[in-house]
Amino acid sequence: MAFEDFDNHPISWADHEDIAMKLYERFGDEFDEGKIYRLRFTDLLEWVLEIPNFTGKREDSTEGHLEQIQSKWVYEWRDNQ
Repeated sequence: MAFEDFDNHPISWADHEDIAMKLYERFGDEFDEGKIYRLRFTDLLEWVLEIPNFTGKREDSTEGHLEQIQSKWVYEWRDNQ
């Protein structure tokens, strides 16, 4: 897959890093580490479902997926500081 195709590839629940990158792109520094870890999972779930090319279904979401996404989002935020 070419780099320019990154934005167009399908994203699923298992793609925690890709999801985290999309969330960082959307929110930038609006959410720091503390805010990310205090997010309600209901909000996080809705934001993930709004990601373009996200192919996962709401009913396939698990607490484990959301925790992994949260952690990867914090790493993404840290990398950009």
